[in-house]
Amino acid sequence: MKKIRCAIYTRKSSEEGLEQDFNSLDAQREACASYIASQKHEGWTLLPNHYDDGGISGGHLERPALQQLLSDVDDGAVDQIVVYKIDRLTRSLADFARLVDRLETAGASFVSVTQSFNTATSMGRLTLNVLLSFAQFEREVTAERIRDKIAASKQKGLWMGGSIPLGYDIAGRTLTINEGEAETVRTLFDLYEKHGTVRAVVAEAEQLGLRSKVRTSPNGRTTGGRLFDRGHVNYLLTNPVYAGKIRHKSKIHNGLHPAIIEPDRWQAVQASLMAQASRCRRNQRDGSRVSLLAGKLRDETGDRLTPSHTNKHGQRYRYYVSHRLIRHSGEAHQDGWRLPARQLEDRIANAVLDHLKGEAASDLLLEATADNIAKLQEMIEAMKEGDQNRSHLLSLINEIRLEPGSASITLDLQKTGKALNVDPALINLNHLQFSCHFQTRKRGVETRLILGQANQSVDPLLIRNIARAHHWYEAIKSGLSYEEIARRGQVSKHRIMQTIHLAFLSPQIVKAILQGNQPTDLTTKKLLRNPPPSCWKAQIQQLSAL
Repeated sequence: MKKIRCAIYTRKSSEEGLEQDFNSLDAQREACASYIASQKHEGWTLLPNHYDDGGISGGHLERPALQQLLSDVDDGAVDQIVVYKIDRLTRSLADFARLVDRLETAGASFVSVTQSFNTATSMGRLTLNVLLSFAQFEREVTAERIRDKIAASKQKGLWMGGSIPLGYDIAGRTLTINEGEAETVRTLFDLYEKHGTVRAVVAEAEQLGLRSKVRTSPNGRTTGGRLFDRGHVNYLLTNPVYAGKIRHKSKIHNGLHPAIIEPDRWQAVQASLMAQASRCRRNQRDGSRVSLLAGKLRDETGDRLTPSHTNKHGQRYRYYVSHRLIRHSGEAHQDGWRLPARQLEDRIANAVLDHLKGEAASDLLLEATADNIAKLQEMIEAMKEGDQNRSHLLSLINEIRLEPGSASITLDLQKTGKALNVDPALINLNHLQFSCHFQTRKRGVETRLILGQANQSVDPLLIRNIARAHHWYEAIKSGLSYEEIARRGQVSKHRIMQTIHLAFLSPQIVKAILQGNQPTDLTTKKLLRNPPPSCWKAQIQQLSAL
């Protein structure tokens, strides 16, 4: 009888109760161990290693114990993963598909002890895929229905929840004025009309001791009551709720609540803010733009990347440069980063937005309801492209760590909560840090940055050369010489000899090229200059390192 080595995987989303002597992870493991014991007649045996992820969401695969388990599976040390329920392993259909592919490659499978699914059988995989697809479809339809309801309600002027603005108290589906806080709001508008800049408003508001709204979360935690910063003042001055309006995405509707600021006055402030923003954009085009990631970038050695610039033909070019290159300028054999600033800022901003969009609201929030899921998704959708929103996204970042092949980005808890209009106490800290693919490519003197999944497309030139190589190889097998093939095809003999090795690429690599999934550096030019080895396994190892 074949011995089946079983590893138990347990997971719990929150850390609540993990300090107990017998917690949820222990209960899951005990149930799985009993199930494995019941299958002893089938050759199942329990491995002693524990793979436990406590306080980690199942919305992603970046979990320490799971990664160790998958590594052991790849090494051939595990034949079967046993879980209490399927959602302990993953809650994402896309992640599930990747897991199944990885397990199949390693000749392993997984089984749920409380659900009748066993991915070792084709019927088990089919049934599970269907159920996961319907579950995902149901979540998406529910979210669409909630979004439509919120849109219709806001059109009628109803307050649909979220963080209560400074100056107001909640009253059912509308707002009432809190006179004490409303006076602070009026003072901030007065200060802007007096000085004309947000920076000056922040400075004088600090002198006057003005504070933000104090909020108490359901768990009793108190936040707010702080001095105003520029982002908070700008958000407050542009919030149409103070003019008696309700905003829904790009539309503004008349609200049922009373205004603190007269609508005409509010409109005048918006015109002034827009004029000031226009002046800033002109200054940016003139080359006086600030480096939005200054002080936030570190490389793999821990060295900071410092903003720098050069001027060529009257044009200013900005860079982020490893500080050691600046400190030891002119010295030989100094390694470090020198990255084009605008490209890097654009790629990082898109990566932050993609991360927020990609995270399920139920994973980003510790307490997720249908209402706050829809509101969170609405706030994320509002973060569209453009210099202002780009700066806003970059302001959420606390630190970025760059190393060859990857970038690790950490978001600031307070700033992210404010941007998403969510109490920071409700945000899952595990989702404020994420990593993505990072690569630099040289094209002449130009450096191109790739962050996240590269948008690789089918390379018709590479495919055509592979086809020609196969055609020429068949001609050689039929008895034709290089000279005869060159004469018939009207190409040089050297070109045939240079290209013919493309006929010996492994089927796996050719399939990836046909689908456009090859490494970004895998081009005809690279293959002609550096012919891959004849062994297919060695080819895959070499090309995967590009």
